[in-house]
Amino acid sequence: MDSWKSRWGVGQWAAYFENQALPVMRRSKLLMTQLESREGEMLSPRDLSEIVLQDPLLCLCLLREAERRKSHRLDHETTTALGAIMQVGVDEFRTLLHSSPEVDDNNKGLLEVEMHACFAAQIASVWAGGRMDLNPEEVAVAALLAGTGDLLLWVYAEEIPMKARDELLSGRAQRSAQAQTQSCGFTFKQLTQQCAERWKLPALLLQLLRGSESYRAQLARTSSNAARHVLEESGTSTLALATDLVDASKLIPNVSLEWLADGLVMLPEVRRAWLLEAAHKLLAAPP
Repeated sequence: MDSWKSRWGVGQWAAYFENQALPVMRRSKLLMTQLESREGEMLSPRDLSEIVLQDPLLCLCLLREAERRKSHRLDHETTTALGAIMQVGVDEFRTLLHSSPEVDDNNKGLLEVEMHACFAAQIASVWAGGRMDLNPEEVAVAALLAGTGDLLLWVYAEEIPMKARDELLSGRAQRSAQAQTQSCGFTFKQLTQQCAERWKLPALLLQLLRGSESYRAQLARTSSNAARHVLEESGTSTLALATDLVDASKLIPNVSLEWLADGLVMLPEVRRAWLLEAAHKLLAAPP
C-alpha cells in the first residue's frame, strides 16, 4: 500500500473502492464450471444464487451490477441474490463471474473474514426461517455483507486490518472497533456503510447493515456474532456463543435452544453439550 493512502479517511477509501474491480472466490468459478458441465444450458437461477450466498464479494459485485442495470420503472428493489440474478440475466451473470479477478488464496486474513461472512449468512438463513420471515434470504444477505469494509481492506490494503489486529492482540485496544479506530481513524463497519451508500445498495439492506433495532437487523447482527464465536475455539467464546443463543431465542419465539444450536454451521459436536448447558443456565438466570 502506498504510504499516502495510510492517511486516508473512511470517505476516501469508500470512493477508492467504488472504482475497483471486485475479486471473487476461486471456488465460485469452480462451482460454476461444475454446474455448467452438469446442467448445460438449463442453469437454474436458484442454483446460481446458492453460489452467490457462499461468496460475499461475488454477492457485492452482483448487487452492484443489478443496481447499474435497474430500470427506473421498477417499483421494487432487488434485495436478494436470486432477484439480482433474474434482473441481470443468467448469461450475463455467468460472464460477470468468469471475467472477475480471483481472491489471492494466500491472503489468510481475507479468507478468515470471508469464512465468517459465509457462516453468518447460513446461520441467518436458518434462524430467519424459524422466525417465519417473509424473505429469509434478505437477512442472510445482510449478514453476508456485514464485513464488507473488512474484506475490501484485506484485498486492497491488508496493512490496515493487520495493524488493527495487532492493536487488539497487544492489549492496546479492548474491542475490535476500538482497535480499528486507533489504527486507521474509523471502524470497518463505518466503511461498510459508506461503501453500501455509494454503491446505492437497496434501502432495506442499508437499514440492516446500519444495525437498526428492527428484529431483522438484530437477527443479522446476532448471526454474525454467533459465526465469529463458532470460529473461535475457547471457553470464553463458548460462553459468548451461549449468550448469542439466548439473544436469538428472544428474537425467535417458540423455538428451543437445541433448534438454534442446530443452525450453527461447523459447530464441533464436542462443544454442543457444553454450549447448551451454558445457554440453559443463562436463560434460567434471573434478569
